[in-house]
Amino acid sequence: MADPLSYRPTNLPTDPGVYRFFDKDDKVIYVGKAKNLKNRINSYFGSNLLIKTRRMVKTAVRVDWTIVNSELEALQLEFTWIKQFNPDFNVQFKDDKSYPYLAIDLAADFPRLFISRSKKQKGVKYFGPYSHAWALRSTFETLTKIYPIRTCSESNFKTAIRNKRQCLLGDIGKCSAPCVEWITKDDHRKLAQDLSSFLEKSPADISRRIEQEMQDAAELEEFEKAARLRDQLDAVNKAFESTDRFLNENINADVLAVYEDITHAALSQFNIQSGRITGSRSWIVDRANLLEDEEIITAMIGKIYSDSSPPSELILDQLPKDLSSIEAWLSQKAGRSVLISMPKKGEKLEIVQLVKRNANQALIQYLSKRANDSAVSGGALTEIAEQLELAELPLRIECFDISNIQGTSMVASMVVFEDGQPKKSDYRRFSINDDSGFDDTRAMNHVITRRFKRYLEEKDIDIVESNAQGAARPKFAYPPQLVVVDGGKPQVNAAAKALRDLGITDIALCGLAKRLEEVWLPYNSEPIIFPRHSEALYLLQKVRDEAHRFAINFHRSKRSKLMLESLLDQIEGLGESRRKALLEKFGSVSALKVAGIDEISAVPGIGPKIAKTIFENINTQAQSNRIDMQTGEILDA
Repeated sequence: MADPLSYRPTNLPTDPGVYRFFDKDDKVIYVGKAKNLKNRINSYFGSNLLIKTRRMVKTAVRVDWTIVNSELEALQLEFTWIKQFNPDFNVQFKDDKSYPYLAIDLAADFPRLFISRSKKQKGVKYFGPYSHAWALRSTFETLTKIYPIRTCSESNFKTAIRNKRQCLLGDIGKCSAPCVEWITKDDHRKLAQDLSSFLEKSPADISRRIEQEMQDAAELEEFEKAARLRDQLDAVNKAFESTDRFLNENINADVLAVYEDITHAALSQFNIQSGRITGSRSWIVDRANLLEDEEIITAMIGKIYSDSSPPSELILDQLPKDLSSIEAWLSQKAGRSVLISMPKKGEKLEIVQLVKRNANQALIQYLSKRANDSAVSGGALTEIAEQLELAELPLRIECFDISNIQGTSMVASMVVFEDGQPKKSDYRRFSINDDSGFDDTRAMNHVITRRFKRYLEEKDIDIVESNAQGAARPKFAYPPQLVVVDGGKPQVNAAAKALRDLGITDIALCGLAKRLEEVWLPYNSEPIIFPRHSEALYLLQKVRDEAHRFAINFHRSKRSKLMLESLLDQIEGLGESRRKALLEKFGSVSALKVAGIDEISAVPGIGPKIAKTIFENINTQAQSNRIDMQTGEILDA
């Protein structure tokens, strides 16, 4: 890595502009904008940089900049360069496949309806995107029945005109066949405009107009035309009943929301026209190299609207810091005023929450798909073995995590992954004595010692002997090929000391530090940096996060039980045996609080009188202390 001082620029301008950091291969690794280039670029060469920012600055070997006239121009150039160079340390979007749109070519002499995945063309109206192609095909079939405008290619249309013979779609009623003049050019264009209005606005207006035309045709005794309009009206009404409109029909906006996790973030976009969801789309962002001050929502806006015209309103779950510049950029792109809002209540807030739930589901599906792919897991295990120079594939991985609050209620978890998949039957939890003065590193040494002492005691138990006695081989008798600890250099060295003291030398060990996702080996001065998009790193992250989740759940349970013990100690008339019986029966403040007097009195040694006293005390103390009933935690007043 380069010394940042070796390429720190001098004589920087104070104008607004855009800057780029380059690595040793002359690849752009970060693009940013600034109101004052001198102040902003100099900030990267200070001594108090955040971790990921410091890594980016050390990876770079030079920085250049371009002066512009205004903040708006800087924002526009930043979005352009991010799209062009796709820098590693800017927001990177995954799973950004090409989504299909429903398109109407209104610029053609005879407008055409078609499905498109290509870049948008002038004169063509696009609706969507549709996240499911099958849903779009179904919509396409329905629309051609209601509005039978042509869907054929330009060459097929000209062939039909030359041969004076309509295609099959005309014969089955899915095309009004303007090629053989079954419908006039003007009426066909009107039909296409009606379809566009139907997709953009409330179908109720279209229904009223068709109904009036049907009555006019009937009065003129044009019964064939009236029958056609009647069928069209019926189809429109049925389509209207099945639409997803549940908002005010005056809402025409895009709704964007971000769901953030430790290692990834998911972003979802809903297109809403006349209160109906007409399209949706989701992206995944890997947060591994994302700089601490990088805004995901701003990057999302730049990505979506760099190539498309924004609606008149954007509804977000969080406002970007540079709100005024982004609104100005969007308004310039749209050729009209664009408003960005973050609702606090009402139906707009409800739709924002819905979009955020969809983002959460998109992330769950993305991670689950990767986790359940056996080919991916196999490749990840192979890569782990190569990177850590293991003698064999880590088919069994055990991960340990410590959880506590300021050294109290300390617990540890052990989770097991076999063949890249969790084996929950082998998960274990460890309680740690708070009075022993353990910190995280000593606790890690203690837990590793306990687990592998059991391994040494049980590893020589004969499998045949166990089966003869009708029992399975003890779970701790199975050694892992790799032990992972949640933490960096101190935790890894503490775990290594525990294994060394037990005389165990054939089990590999590493640690995964949360902030930079660095992999540490025992007694190494430098970590191993896995490739950013490495499946091996993802698997290690998943194992670590699962251990953290399991430890946190146990910690909350233990804290809740301690809180119950504390509350029971304050109730007169409860001896040790009665308190023990209540703890065994309920186990937490939450469970005891929702129990009725009859249920409490059913506990051995607790009669109706004492049950009433317990019930009144628990509810009174819970209300006065504001206790979280899920965790047993006393909340601040």
